Amino acid sequence: MHSFIKFLGGRAAWLCLFFVLTHCGPAPRSEWKLLSDEFAPAWKASGIPEEGKVLIHDGEITLQPGQPMTGVRFDAWKSAGLPITRYAIEYEAMRVEGNDFFGTVTFPVNDSHVSLIVGGWGGTLVGISSIDDMDAGENNTRGNAYFENNRWHKVRIEVRDDDLQAWINDKLFVNTSIKGRRLGLRTGDIEKCVPFGFASYTTQSRIRGVLIRRL
Repeated sequence: MHSFIKFLGGRAAWLCLFFVLTHCGPAPRSEWKLLSDEFAPAWKASGIPEEGKVLIHDGEITLQPGQPMTGVRFDAWKSAGLPITRYAIEYEAMRVEGNDFFGTVTFPVNDSHVSLIVGGWGGTLVGISSIDDMDAGENNTRGNAYFENNRWHKVRIEVRDDDLQAWINDKLFVNTSIKGRRLGLRTGDIEKCVPFGFASYTTQSRIRGVLIRRL
């Protein structure tokens, strides 16, 4: 009997070890620095007609003024395993010259994409385009802020299953439910920034510190 119990004990130990080895692999990645050298090849000019020059150097994007828009796109969102919900976006943006939107980011929300407009429609509008076919100037996320040129502005967005929030310079601007709502992009050149990217409108802008985190 003692030998039989010893046999079962040894077998149980091997089964436990097998379970650990097959079910306890590396933890899923939780953070991506998109302007690191790792992801440099994934950034491309969006291909917007008459866009300005796109420069990426030393962990920073510069968008030169376009006629009217300039965009840059990150093509490796899916292949790098980045999330489409329960994640946060952090970055800093500066409007060097001009008086319209700068550092506007387009990003995935579940199976759709939207944009956070930063300083649009004459330089002050903030909001999400689009919700229920209404752009940032029409839906309940509309807000206004003064953006001083040649100053870094900190942006944070949180994407959850049913909610969307966005802060600029630590002030909450967007706090809306997206449950049962129709999400999408304003029709036009901003669609060239999918799956993730930045755009500016007749402005020169700079973007740095682009970080994605799981929530």
